Amino acid sequence: MIRVVSFTLENAGHEVSKAFDGVDALTYLDGKKYDLIITDLHMPNLNGIELIRKIRVIEEYKFIPILFLTTESQTAKKMEAKDAGATGWIVKPFVPEKLLEAINKVAR
Repeated sequence: MIRVVSFTLENAGHEVSKAFDGVDALTYLDGKKYDLIITDLHMPNLNGIELIRKIRVIEEYKFIPILFLTTESQTAKKMEAKDAGATGWIVKPFVPEKLLEAINKVAR
């Protein structure tokens, strides 16, 4: 999934930093400016919802847009992500155009 998302974004002209799980993602949040964070629900060590909760308590990243990718189409899972601080979500599988549309809607 990392390759598909990063390929789509890089081909659209975006700079991409890639983390392999939630714990790895937190190491990137060292004050560097990002326009958007995209996370998957299912990741080892720290899932996407847990990651979102941890991001939202970091002052520099408290208001950064976060897109949540999931195979779950259940409203309850989407609401859990929203309650954790997700800005929006995309249900997998997705077409690249839909991902780019979602990014354009939430990115600063």
